[in-house]
Amino acid sequence: MEQSIEVFALPPLPEVSAGDNLARLILDASSESPLEPGDVLVVAQKVVSKAENALVDLATVRPSAFARSIAEPVERDARVVEVVLQQSRRIVKMERGVLIAETHHGFVCANAGVDVSNVPGGEFVTVLPKDPDSSARALRAALEEEVGGPLGVIVSDSFNRPWREGSINVAIGVSGLPPVRDMRGEEDDHGRVLKSTMVAVADEVASAAQLVMSETGRHPVAVVRGLEFEVSEDGVAALLRDPARDLFR
Repeated sequence: MEQSIEVFALPPLPEVSAGDNLARLILDASSESPLEPGDVLVVAQKVVSKAENALVDLATVRPSAFARSIAEPVERDARVVEVVLQQSRRIVKMERGVLIAETHHGFVCANAGVDVSNVPGGEFVTVLPKDPDSSARALRAALEEEVGGPLGVIVSDSFNRPWREGSINVAIGVSGLPPVRDMRGEEDDHGRVLKSTMVAVADEVASAAQLVMSETGRHPVAVVRGLEFEVSEDGVAALLRDPARDLFR
């Protein structure tokens, strides 16, 4: 049976500040198009970080000599580089002032997810939530209580990809839906047994949602409606490849 889904952005949210009840802001924004059981919400990392006060005041940062040595040749703010280093488990690659880092969560991305865009109030940067899965679970619990049925919640961020131009939305936190569909052992249309096919469901949903979300205009939440899924408590770790099988480390 063919499946179709609907993807739409919620109306703009107000500027999110530390301590704000993000679930309530989402519910208020959805008042004209109420959430329904079975919906999947994709929530931009930036608003989650703001609500959780995952912010760093650059005025409090004292860059190390190493951070200055990276920043000065390319005229970057050494304080931002220092925050990137603090948010990193290891540096994967450094070139032309760009740091590809592995975060403490295990994500490999530019600048360890440290972002200077869309942050009001002076010299602040956002960092990734400490535990994005926990953030997704908390939002899901609060929203399900109001909706009265199961929901999926994805915390998303924009990552660049090797060999491809442009960024794409991926899941950094997941609750309520399976992050991955493991099709190994199933048969294709010609009866061949699939040996390695695993579909990154949460990343695909996040990517679809990005089409209606935006970096401007304060549309940080999208709803994906009509997706069939079994309720799952698996988190984003299912999407992270074991280093032993990673050809690029």
